Amino acid sequence: MHLYREFPPHPALAGHVACLWTSHAVPSGAPVRHRVLPDNCIDILWQDRAPLGLVAGMMSRPHRVEVAAPVLTVAVRFLPGAARAFFDVPLDVLQDGHPGLSELWPRDEAEALAAALWERSLSLEQRLAVIEDALLRRLRFDDAERAGRLVRTAVGLIERAGGVLKVEALASTLGVSRQHLALHFRERVGLNAKTFAMVCRFRRASAALRVASGAIDWAGLAGECGYYDQSHLIHEFQQFAGETPEAFARPQSSRPG
Repeated sequence: MHLYREFPPHPALAGHVACLWTSHAVPSGAPVRHRVLPDNCIDILWQDRAPLGLVAGMMSRPHRVEVAAPVLTVAVRFLPGAARAFFDVPLDVLQDGHPGLSELWPRDEAEALAAALWERSLSLEQRLAVIEDALLRRLRFDDAERAGRLVRTAVGLIERAGGVLKVEALASTLGVSRQHLALHFRERVGLNAKTFAMVCRFRRASAALRVASGAIDWAGLAGECGYYDQSHLIHEFQQFAGETPEAFARPQSSRPG
């Protein structure tokens, strides 16, 4: 059994947090396995089996997770480009990594939060409220800085374009050099702008495949999602999903074990 739920954030966090979420995995015999795909977000996860918390950095490839014993997870997912307000390190150092929260926040702060979450019996909603209180204390409104505004604007432009936007054109639109944009984007988002745009395209295409039925017009899908051709689509699916689009679209029940 694997029960996953999402919750809206506190209004004061809504500009930075996509959602809070919980997961309760209870293997029945065989381990619970699932694949996590790049989504242009950074998460912090607290588990009853890893109470101090882990940070899931921006992903440039799929990650496979296997749970062999029951585990309860409570977590926060930040909006793309918004996590920098809660960390004092350039976010690109977290790419494809899962460092402990105590390595990124003061250890006494991480330990106090873990104690508040796990040392007494709480409902899921109470645990999420503990996390929100901690985030509100950490929140720094760095968007007032020019670099923060620049990056948040760049993220918005890439997302609205569905990832079909060249970095040179983006820098020109923002009135900065490509190098200036690249530096601040990596530090404040956690991926370079090109990879961020590629993930946007992949997410659009993968969402289309999840609801597709019948024969799929692969060339048409590639064009609609901003790929040069079907080969380009296949290449990026292999990078971000670890398989071809055809395999991705196959029903779970028909996939090889």
